[in-house]
Amino acid sequence: MAFLTQSQLQAMGFKHLGVDVKISDKASIYNCDLIEIGDYSRIDDFCVVSGRVTIGRNVHIAVFNNVAGGELGVTMEDFSGLAYGCHVFSQSDDYTGKSMTNPTVPAQFKSETKAPVVIGRHVIVGTSSIVMPGVTLAEGCSVGAMSWITKSTEPWGVYFGIPAKRIKNRSKKLLELEAEYLAGAGEQ
Repeated sequence: MAFLTQSQLQAMGFKHLGVDVKISDKASIYNCDLIEIGDYSRIDDFCVVSGRVTIGRNVHIAVFNNVAGGELGVTMEDFSGLAYGCHVFSQSDDYTGKSMTNPTVPAQFKSETKAPVVIGRHVIVGTSSIVMPGVTLAEGCSVGAMSWITKSTEPWGVYFGIPAKRIKNRSKKLLELEAEYLAGAGEQ
C-alpha cells in the first residue's frame, strides 16, 4: 500500500494532523478543513472520509470504509478501528416516503436524520457493519461482522446482529496492554 508523503498530507489543509499519520494515496478525503487526525492513525485504500470527522490517536480505518461525518460529525476515539467495508453515517435520508431523498433535492423537500456518532476508545467495528446517526459505541465495545448498529451501546460489551444486540462482556485485558504501550514499550 502506498501512503501519501508528509508534504502531500500537509498540503491537504487538515484542521489538525498528528505525528506519523498514514493515509493511502488511494483514499478519498473531502472537507479536510473539518477533519482532525491524531498521532499514529491510518486510513487505508479505497476509503471515503468526508464532513466533520475527528480521529484520535492510533485509529485504524481499513480498506473500503465510508466515514460520512456530515454536518454534526463522527468522532473516533483513541485505539478504535473499523474493519474492512464498514459505513458510518451521521446523517441519513428519510426512507418512509414522507419526504424526498438524495442530495440533488433542496432541503425544504427532505427530512434528514442528523445526529453525531461517537466510536469510543478501544472500540472495534467488524467487517461490513453499519453505524447509524446518533449512535455512541461506548468504550471497549466490539461489534461483530455485518452488524447494523441503530442504538448506542454500554461499555465493554460484544455486540452482534441486525439490529446489533449485546451478546456478552468483553475483556478489559487490553487496558493493561495500552498502559504498557503508552509507557514506551510499544513506541512506533
